[in-house]
Amino acid sequence: MDLADLDLTTAHLADACIRANIPVRTATLPPVIPGTRTSGRVLPARHAGSVDVFLEAIDRAHPGDVLVVDNDGRTDEACVGDLIVLEAQAAGLAGVVIWGLHRDTADIRAIGLPVFSLGANPTGPLSLRDRAPEALSTAEVGPWTVTSDDVVFGDDDGVLFVPGSEVDAVLTKAASIRDVERAQADRVRQGESLRSQLQFADYLASGLTFREHLRKIGGAVEE
Repeated sequence: MDLADLDLTTAHLADACIRANIPVRTATLPPVIPGTRTSGRVLPARHAGSVDVFLEAIDRAHPGDVLVVDNDGRTDEACVGDLIVLEAQAAGLAGVVIWGLHRDTADIRAIGLPVFSLGANPTGPLSLRDRAPEALSTAEVGPWTVTSDDVVFGDDDGVLFVPGSEVDAVLTKAASIRDVERAQADRVRQGESLRSQLQFADYLASGLTFREHLRKIGGAVEE
């Protein structure tokens, strides 16, 4: 289910979610190593000032899972460093997603495991807090609550969460979107403008919405 192997992006998947009437759950979390991608079942862990919750999560992980760390989006401390990333890699995880900050950037890049976060800060955890009862069952990433029933995808545009039960349908629709867009791009490169392909002058005179016009001419994937 690797995005690179599937030749899909999170943008394709987000568009597919919209057209399938699935909530678009995304977060602007860039990869620590530009160009890296990840995908896999969510392995949630809520940070409370100590790395033991990550070790416990990894201990119950399946190969290919993605550790999704909830540190409340804090930007005053980093909660994941190179040792946890190395441990995740050794356990066969497909990546780490952090709603918060990382540190040890150079070492994480050397490890090579895809890591996504809000950014870097050299400061480690500043305090020990009470661990939530759901620390290993749910994680909050921005406004979204995710569980092991979700699959996360990540690339240079950020991360996106899809219900596991909807993944196959979303991937199929995303592939159709990709194919239409690439065909349109090829025609632009060959000298046929996108405006021409989409009969834009006709749209301006039609009184239709752009979506209605696209449905009429078959210029986009709508179903």
